[in-house]
Amino acid sequence: MPTSLRLAMAEFRNRPGRAVLPGVALVVGVACLLAALMMSDAMVQATRDGAPVVPSDADLVVRTVPYSDAVLDQAAVDRIAAVAGVREVVPARVVEADLLLTDGRASANRANADIEVDREGLRRVPILEGRPPGYDGEIAVDRVTAYQHGLSTGGSTRLADAAGRPLDVVIRGITARGAQGEEPSIVVGEGLAAKLGGTPRFLQLHVVGGDAAAVAQAAGTDLRVDTASAVRAEPASNDLVAVLLPFSILALATSVFVASATFRAVYAQRQRHTALLRCLGAHRGPLVWANLLEALVSGAVAGAVGAVLGGSVAWLLSRLFDSTGLSALLGAVELSPPLLPGIGYLVLGVSVAAVLSAFAAVRPSLAAARISPLAALRTSEGATPDSSAVRRRRVLGVVLVGAAAVMALLGVFAKGSVLAIFLILFSGIAAVAGLFGVLGPVVVPGLGRVFGSVASRFGGAQWKLAAAEVRRVPQRSASVAMPLLLAASMVTYFAVTVGSAQRLEDEFSNEPRPDAVISDSGGRALDAGAAAAANRPEVAGSVVMHNAKGTQRDASGEDYRMIVGGVDADRMREWLAAQRVERPDFRPGTVLLQEYTARNLDAVVGQPVTLEGLPGGSRTATFVGTVPDTLVDNADAILADETLAPASKILVAFKPGADPAAFQNAVRASLSAAPTVLVSTRVDTTAQNQRYLELGVLVLMILMGLSVAVAVTGIGTALTISVQERRKEMALRRALGVTRGGLQGGVMAEAVLLALVGVLGGGMFGLVYAELTLLAVGVYVLPTASLLPLLIGGVGVVALAVLAAFGPARGASRIRPAAGLAAG
Repeated sequence: MPTSLRLAMAEFRNRPGRAVLPGVALVVGVACLLAALMMSDAMVQATRDGAPVVPSDADLVVRTVPYSDAVLDQAAVDRIAAVAGVREVVPARVVEADLLLTDGRASANRANADIEVDREGLRRVPILEGRPPGYDGEIAVDRVTAYQHGLSTGGSTRLADAAGRPLDVVIRGITARGAQGEEPSIVVGEGLAAKLGGTPRFLQLHVVGGDAAAVAQAAGTDLRVDTASAVRAEPASNDLVAVLLPFSILALATSVFVASATFRAVYAQRQRHTALLRCLGAHRGPLVWANLLEALVSGAVAGAVGAVLGGSVAWLLSRLFDSTGLSALLGAVELSPPLLPGIGYLVLGVSVAAVLSAFAAVRPSLAAARISPLAALRTSEGATPDSSAVRRRRVLGVVLVGAAAVMALLGVFAKGSVLAIFLILFSGIAAVAGLFGVLGPVVVPGLGRVFGSVASRFGGAQWKLAAAEVRRVPQRSASVAMPLLLAASMVTYFAVTVGSAQRLEDEFSNEPRPDAVISDSGGRALDAGAAAAANRPEVAGSVVMHNAKGTQRDASGEDYRMIVGGVDADRMREWLAAQRVERPDFRPGTVLLQEYTARNLDAVVGQPVTLEGLPGGSRTATFVGTVPDTLVDNADAILADETLAPASKILVAFKPGADPAAFQNAVRASLSAAPTVLVSTRVDTTAQNQRYLELGVLVLMILMGLSVAVAVTGIGTALTISVQERRKEMALRRALGVTRGGLQGGVMAEAVLLALVGVLGGGMFGLVYAELTLLAVGVYVLPTASLLPLLIGGVGVVALAVLAAFGPARGASRIRPAAGLAAG
């Protein structure tokens, strides 16, 4: 071991730059890992600081038992309040409310309003700015909603009261918590809550005083009683780490690939030195241990640097999440992770990088130590690869690719089954291992030759030389390109699969839908003015629905809730005809059912069906046919009875060529005195789905970009080693008249070629397997994706590769002809 340590330290002293070169990729990998952990810590801290707390005066907390049917209500409050020693029971209640923010109108996302008592020791929602709201006329708004709409303490906004009329309120505070899923969260006093209407939902009961056992006995077996201190000590959830950590681990695994390739190249550079040590009597064991100790040290240095950079990466990710809107969906904006890691994270980064660096160096070290001294002392020009080893490698690669093709075909033939998905998955794994792993030294140079020949038509001889260099060291080129190939293929695969699935849903969904739906955001009854506003020239037909909730027992004896819509029979027939659904038998005394509801009730056309649990009692009607649930906005049953309930929705069908936006604006203008009435069109729903789709693809590309960034560092390290190996060649070029700019351009061309091999090769691979996945699911659709993010990502990868090649290119341009030709 002392000999191994001396050899490792000697290498650091003689060639420090080359010794730490394999750790460059680990710097980025560790930075990504710690960025994910620090981002999740910031999210947990924001969630913990903003989450409602147990009031300081509370001694006990009463909650429902998980997965039970128990409910908290006023009766439970009264039972517990009667327990001896209990001084007060304060329920934590939430009621839904309508914030009139955008153009003074409500949105489909209603606000959750926490009802707070106006006493300091019994409040539960932390305030970030300002103060808690008073009894009436004041609110506090969550910080995400305040950030999105420019709200501040002391300002004013509007809510809708129980009747839907605007109600002016003053913003007294900004809460520390954020909105969830674009649903605002506000805090109101008890007086204001009474004006909002709706039935409050009980979340917890906070008990002041009393004995826990006595309170538990009064609460009942379905309610859980805990001490307030135990509830306060419960850990906060950490959902963001589940999103970020897998991508960070993938980036770290990519860095191991790159580091291993770099170790292999570094050990190949100094194989003459290794052979000389072997000739002088050195054994393989100490040489391998020396390499591993060197890898540990270089990994530790890389881990320290990566840990320091982790805070900056986390800060950039948080700003990126803010700009894309993901932060608002997650409920936390303007996160501020620390720019420098703590001692624990620093130790973690150093330890992980050191271990992974040694792991990446094991195989290259063993391979370098196995080379015989005489073979290693030969020049690289005289060395010839073992033809039998090459032949075995190619046979293995062909077998893997063949197996991947067979599994892909079986997956297509077994389409529509779970087995098909697994066959395609294992086919992809085998294809990656065969094409890019085993046959990488053949495939990657081949792709480089293709791209180089095309580029040479426009860029000249530099591109031919760049393609020749990619072919000169095929194993290294394959090792460098493989991580980039994998990252590009995964990005393309997910983008194409999601995009094609969305297109498939849009194009092949034959279920008819209303062109517009008019309803109240809070479920309030619609007056005659709403029906009059919907009666416009561009409307082909409309029907007013009077929805009521009922309870039905299916054929198996299970009860479930259902929505029954009462309509005018004549208007409904006209509406159905406008949607090309003919139901001439629908008239008073008949009922239409969803297909799912009809199956549950074992309904037979022409036979009576009884709908139970409706206002005024059950109704019996003759079943005359089914109707698509999408056409009636998810109602379970349609009765020809307008007296069933007050008007709740208006379904509208447009004439051909009608402008949905014009209809929407006109109806809203007609109903300006009813700000809670929503006018949603089919175009709005499609646009919202597309927004979520694009946001998901963009976030996926950002997170996959962590692996791409690591892979690009491999290009930089490979070019650095290439420049060191070719000093005499580059000096000769300079002596023959090639300018410094020409040398720089050649190195840049190599970087672009490697990037193109990774991006385009991986893109084609991902495209093929995305299409195979769709076929295995049982559908066929032309591949579709958001092309702009893919193009921007591809250009960004090439730009990063050029940036990574700047240092090696600059080093190549500084080689002096005389010194370079004299170098051994």
